[in-house]
Amino acid sequence: MSLSVGIVGLPNVGKSTLFNALTKKQQAAAENYPFCTIEPNTSIVEVKDSRLEELAKIDNPAQIVRATVEFTDIAGLVKGASKGEGLGNKFLANIRACDAILHVVRCFENDDIIHVQEGGNKSAPIDPIGDVEVIETELILADMEQLQKRYDRVKKEAQAKPPLRPEAEACAALLKHLEDGNPVRSFPRAEGDAILSVLRDMHFLTDKKVVYCANVADDDIAGEASAHVAALRAYAEKQGCEMVVVCAQVEAELAGLSEDEAKEMLEGFGLSESALDRTIALAYRTLGLASYFTSGPKESRAWTFRRGWKAPKCAGVIHTDFEKGFIRAEVVSFDDYIRYGGTAGARSAGALRPEGKEYEMQDGDVVEFLFSK
Repeated sequence: MSLSVGIVGLPNVGKSTLFNALTKKQQAAAENYPFCTIEPNTSIVEVKDSRLEELAKIDNPAQIVRATVEFTDIAGLVKGASKGEGLGNKFLANIRACDAILHVVRCFENDDIIHVQEGGNKSAPIDPIGDVEVIETELILADMEQLQKRYDRVKKEAQAKPPLRPEAEACAALLKHLEDGNPVRSFPRAEGDAILSVLRDMHFLTDKKVVYCANVADDDIAGEASAHVAALRAYAEKQGCEMVVVCAQVEAELAGLSEDEAKEMLEGFGLSESALDRTIALAYRTLGLASYFTSGPKESRAWTFRRGWKAPKCAGVIHTDFEKGFIRAEVVSFDDYIRYGGTAGARSAGALRPEGKEYEMQDGDVVEFLFSK
């Protein structure tokens, strides 16, 4: 599986500049006017994981294959998008296709760059929370419209089909939750609840995980002195969401440097890793993702899975036949694989374990799946 992250925000907050920096490509226009991005720009980037290099030292594979993340730079949204204003309908459809949202929020002052909040070309004062609320209100309104249609249908059908009444009641409760200005992701749910089938079917926009991204000026790259960053951080904490502070302009400069030059520049700013690495780490954590490895002479490779997945489902990440014909998994932890010099050494030391269908895969497991064809 590949993680898909949609980069969203109001026009001119630095989305396309950040996209270019994250993907190290100058393919997304980053001009100073609303709706500079119309069609979404998409790029797949590799996930840095130093554990792969350690595995390669032992197995000397022909290639190293990293996990990937797909970033999509989605058109800027304005007030009224849920009713089709600006590029609203296109924007909402593009978000629906993503696993998670990276919500870029302007936290820098620059009179030369128009700050659009209500739409049009008139520049508004910098207001991070107001910006966030414009987008989140539009997403909530879009979810309400979608849910209302289902509720109306189910409510009518439930009059003749009593088993549908729990779903109708759950839809009504979720509608009230949205009307109060709350996202779907904060709606209480438990195993067996009637709302679960609705959530699976509807793919609500506000049920997606969000990482807020404070785009700051290069004179305060950590955002420590910014009241705008402090306000956004408090908002993110209240929402139970992660936040990352970046300077899109600096990251864009880093993208054009060699690895050693970029490292030196980052150290000059007091940073140990790029925005890309920090953003991917937060996205993985937010979505509950992890990596297991396969390694041998052909390749050392990272595979992405959701924490809590059992061995057969993880095997299906490689190929559906692996899941269907799953027999067992030969598993060794990454630390033991390195400690004992690979599969043979781990087997001799008793660190290689046969695991069955109920085994819950762990981050860093080095695995070989046995399956029947």
